Amino acid sequence: MRTFLISDNKDTWVGMRLCGVDGVVVHSRKEVLNEINAVFRDDTIGLLLLTERIVDLAKEEVMEYKLKKAIPMIIEIPDRHGTIRSGDAISQYIRESVGIKI
Repeated sequence: MRTFLISDNKDTWVGMRLCGVDGVVVHSRKEVLNEINAVFRDDTIGLLLLTERIVDLAKEEVMEYKLKKAIPMIIEIPDRHGTIRSGDAISQYIRESVGIKI
């Protein structure tokens, strides 16, 4: 299984390319959705990496894929500048996904 990156900046893309990870750089919601759909049609991809800003462009669709599809696994990563999420991002994710406050 391959890993694929959808990034909003070239620096993250280049860094992942150096590690052998294929990917694309996109900037609009339409581009993000097109690339995500292409990844889900490719059964050789087992892990999809998305930068935080990419997730922000298509939050509802990404959450729906995370909840309904097991493969590829979707992982949200910060870019080279660090995270833009709050300290309780995992608790918030659980609260949104399951409806349980921890």
